[in-house]
Amino acid sequence: MRDSSPRLWPYAPSNSPVALPEHPLFYSSSALCDLTPPADAPAGPLSGADLQAYCSAFTSPEGTVDELLAAHDAPPMSERRPFLLLGELANPYRLQDIRMGPLPIFTVRLTDLCRTYADGLDSRDTYPGVHHITVARTHGWWEKTHMTMATVEQMKAMITWLDNDRLGTWKPVKPAEGALHFEFEPIMAPTHAEIVWDGENENIEREAPPVTAPEVVIGQVMVPIHIRHGCYDNRGRLARTAHLPQRQFHQDMFRRGSSMKWNTVLKIL
Repeated sequence: MRDSSPRLWPYAPSNSPVALPEHPLFYSSSALCDLTPPADAPAGPLSGADLQAYCSAFTSPEGTVDELLAAHDAPPMSERRPFLLLGELANPYRLQDIRMGPLPIFTVRLTDLCRTYADGLDSRDTYPGVHHITVARTHGWWEKTHMTMATVEQMKAMITWLDNDRLGTWKPVKPAEGALHFEFEPIMAPTHAEIVWDGENENIEREAPPVTAPEVVIGQVMVPIHIRHGCYDNRGRLARTAHLPQRQFHQDMFRRGSSMKWNTVLKIL
């Protein structure tokens, strides 16, 4: 057991997306359990029932994910679909605020997609506020983030919370580009100095660390994106969360009225 309660999570939600789980865990409103990946990794990209079976087989001292869901009277894995947790939604403290039901949270690796700041500010609870996270393409990029297996109702609840009474601000989509793998090793995203900028596009020329865990079919994963303003436009470049903690981003860079439209930085199915 990592902590007796999500309220004892050692990081303030206002620090998100930096202070998030480093390892897979099972979230419930009363407790957090560390999860251990299955010993055997299936061959080939995972989707549908194969992905559900693999996620079900993660274990904790209290049992498998399937057994933990049953113990909490939560919908089984067969009723759950993959949903990417890009920032604040991977924080157990915040999930309890939303009154989210039990969720397994897995660490994953994005490839050719990066996490970047949506061009907006959520001023609830904290000052000056929380900058939520969206995704955009970057050729050659890699970084860790989080994925859950959620019910349709849980996905709707997370999107509704992101919307903050502004219906239609956020939308769940399925990416038509990039790649996604489970990731259980500590990996560092490329540094700012390793990004090659030609005046129009940003690319990474350093080779990515080898992939060591199964691939998830990214076209089957729901990803929340900000559709009213897209992501922040830093004079044609992206403000990546891997390089800019959100307090630094807010103080040194953020200004309203400068954004990249979501459909120019991400292709969807």
